Amino acid sequence: MSGRKIMAIAWPAFLGACLLELLVFALVDPQDVHLPGQPSGWSRQAVYTTAFFAFWVVCMASSALTALLEVPPAEVDRPAKR
Repeated sequence: MSGRKIMAIAWPAFLGACLLELLVFALVDPQDVHLPGQPSGWSRQAVYTTAFFAFWVVCMASSALTALLEVPPAEVDRPAKR
């Protein structure tokens, strides 16, 4: 996969993760995040960082699926070069 294609997936995903981070933490205080039945005990910065990377991974999966679906069928069905 070319560097250009990787950046075409990673950059929009990064921007999407930034937007999600802003929207979610405008409404949720990181200190209110609880694991099942108990407080997480994580610092605010740890919650922000973990959430950002989780959002980024989800957005990258979405962008990668879009990149996969835009490949023309003729290119997918073409025999591999040897």
